Amino acid sequence: MKTALIAAIVLAGAAGLAAQERKVPSDSTRVSIPGCSKGSAFVVTASPEAERTSTEIASGRRFRLTGPKDVLNEIKKREGTIIEVTGVIKKSDLSPGGIGLAGGRVRIGAGSPQDPISSGPGRAPASSNAILDVEGWRPLGESCPS
Repeated sequence: MKTALIAAIVLAGAAGLAAQERKVPSDSTRVSIPGCSKGSAFVVTASPEAERTSTEIASGRRFRLTGPKDVLNEIKKREGTIIEVTGVIKKSDLSPGGIGLAGGRVRIGAGSPQDPISSGPGRAPASSNAILDVEGWRPLGESCPS
């Protein structure tokens, strides 16, 4: 009887852990990246702990954070310090857009300054920041570079 009770408790605990980590869609991947937040923006920085991240994303890359309000509010309280966020991002957003050419990147179809529909004095510039759906975060303890 004791063994059955212990097994039931262990299975219930394992089911609770599995419920916390959601399934990642096939067109997305889960990443953990260090950086600094400001509002809903997140800028990747080098990890102060000198550890490798789950994917190699260049420092300076920007993301727009989405997710549960309580998690985003906790991240907002840590502005000015480096944190590591874990979340889901589309695989297509991991690689920089465009085609590599002579050490740079060329994007086609992003709109031109002469196009009155995509730009103009009354329009905000289109955001090219990838969306990171935040699941969690942890402090890394250092101040953000200025």
